[in-house]
Amino acid sequence: MESRGHSNPLLSFSSFIHQHCVRLGSDLATRLDDTKRALAQAHHNLLFPKHALAATSTLGSLHVAKSLVGTSVYTVSNSNNEFVLISDADGAKSIGLLCFRQEDAEAFLAQVRSRSRELRSKARVVPITLDQVYMLKVEGIAFRFLPDPVQIRNALELKPANKGGFDGVPVFQSELLVVKKKKKRYCPVYFSKEDIEQELSKVSRASRGPGVSQHIAVGSLEDVLRKMEMSERNSGWEDLIFIPPGKSRSQHIQELNE
Repeated sequence: MESRGHSNPLLSFSSFIHQHCVRLGSDLATRLDDTKRALAQAHHNLLFPKHALAATSTLGSLHVAKSLVGTSVYTVSNSNNEFVLISDADGAKSIGLLCFRQEDAEAFLAQVRSRSRELRSKARVVPITLDQVYMLKVEGIAFRFLPDPVQIRNALELKPANKGGFDGVPVFQSELLVVKKKKKRYCPVYFSKEDIEQELSKVSRASRGPGVSQHIAVGSLEDVLRKMEMSERNSGWEDLIFIPPGKSRSQHIQELNE
């Protein structure tokens, strides 16, 4: 999965909207149905204690996808449920644009409609979950993320050394929020600095007020996923779960175990 930091793909690629669309109809529906069945099996497997798993095996794509369940991003499709693709600057590759804010996807939709008479009345914004995106990426479909600019600013405040911009989709984590339930350890990762600050205010007086930032680590979603893919079981990386924006840690963990 590709992403761009502070620059705006809507401006960079607005003149390169591709005429070709990738079929999201019967072919992609079949892929997503297969993905859902595989994720359900992965969920069953994850209920077993870690000591029952081989320590030498690496985390599989299904395990990584499972950690992303529940978070949606937004893209543009036509009336046939086909992704509208954009081309990179040299036209060598077609990619899908995935927005973390619905309003950014609406802006993308407006540009699509203004540049394509065929799509003017047929294109629409649709959500897709990150676990589905990840499995499509595993199959070789390329995407570019458009992060929430508010979270880019938040990440730059936490990592002032990156004055030139933030590379990737910001994610936030704190060791104070790691929890163990039913013999399983959960290390929550948040897409919103505001969400993690609210969670920290509930667990420790020391993490409240102006000093809350010292308890928050920031990284990029892409980097975290790469490290998960390369990690062995029982290394700690399998404990990561991504908390959907607006949800609490406890609420999401409860939904995962239902």
